[in-house]
Amino acid sequence: MEDLRKRGIRDEAVLAAMMAVPRHFFLDKAFEEHAYEDKPFPIGNEQTISQPYTVAYQSSLLSVKAGDRILEIGTGSGYQAAVLAALGARVYTVERQESLYLHARDLLQTLGFRTVQCFFRDGGLGLPAYAPFDKILVTAGAATVPEPLKEQLMIGGVLVIPVGNQVQKMTRVTRVSAKEFREEVLDDFRFVPFLKGTAKI
Repeated sequence: MEDLRKRGIRDEAVLAAMMAVPRHFFLDKAFEEHAYEDKPFPIGNEQTISQPYTVAYQSSLLSVKAGDRILEIGTGSGYQAAVLAALGARVYTVERQESLYLHARDLLQTLGFRTVQCFFRDGGLGLPAYAPFDKILVTAGAATVPEPLKEQLMIGGVLVIPVGNQVQKMTRVTRVSAKEFREEVLDDFRFVPFLKGTAKI
């Protein structure tokens, strides 16, 4: 965690949550010995588990409070959802790849993350039946901010999403009122692309 502090992560609650969640459980056995290096790793289906710095950066931008209802788009390995749960959030996480969804759902249950609910859906549509959310986190690079996600934020809620094509700008959107949103454009990242639809095994 000292490396993350050196890179500017100041949210001690996020660092503590990441210390509490064993990242090696979310990696393929082939990468297990490298689990605590600040690198992304493949998890299948042309997807990756984000490097710890990215997880810490996005989590910090959310300013998670205990009891927050958080929608995550892009479950992937389940690691980010577990970190949010460790911060005290109720997490609703959506994955479009059925095999990743099934694996993450079973792993999170096995590890005892009872405040995480997993869904196999098209993430661009969000989860309107469970809205509004205090926070929304997107873990794939989108060309634009999907309107359905903005609409599922409660007033005062925050959406964190990487926006762009080859390189993404981390963007934080705050819902100021029913019709008004404030956007902050922050640092550069590279994410897998945000895709529509679902992909069955």
